[in-house]
Amino acid sequence: MVMIDNKAKAETLKFLCSYSGKLLPRSSDGVLRYVGGMTRVLAVDRSISYAELMVKLGEFCGFSVELRCPLPNGDLETLISVKSDEELTNLIAEYDRSCPGSKIRAILFPPKSLKKISPPTSNASSIEFSPTKSVLNHDRSGSFSPPIGYKGRRYSPSRPQELLRHNHQCCGYWH
Repeated sequence: MVMIDNKAKAETLKFLCSYSGKLLPRSSDGVLRYVGGMTRVLAVDRSISYAELMVKLGEFCGFSVELRCPLPNGDLETLISVKSDEELTNLIAEYDRSCPGSKIRAILFPPKSLKKISPPTSNASSIEFSPTKSVLNHDRSGSFSPPIGYKGRRYSPSRPQELLRHNHQCCGYWH
């Protein structure tokens, strides 16, 4: 029989981490389930800081992640975003209170800022954000005017990438 040191067990926190998959509704009842990807257990010291945990999770998955967790005994419909030491402490306390010794379910998502969106393959002057309004106005001189309300200078890009960068700066919209 193997003896487990209760002090060591109490100082260890385990996360059941799922990543690189998707949250999809189950066909029979519509309840969300995590499908595909990987699910692994990560054991860390209970005194770990949020920043240290995020580094470990990034190393664990191979990419930076956002941490979201369901409440203890909860479903995947409501995931709590954990973004600070205080939120991590509250999550751990909730799991300790509701189901002591259980693993904390963690759904790991790549940060939104890392998602890459390819530039359009069409002519840059036809970029639209809505089906009825063009964001850029093209005149005969070959220059583009920014959206209505932009108080900056007129802009004549030499490459489509500059046009996209300018458009995102004008509108305050970055991918």
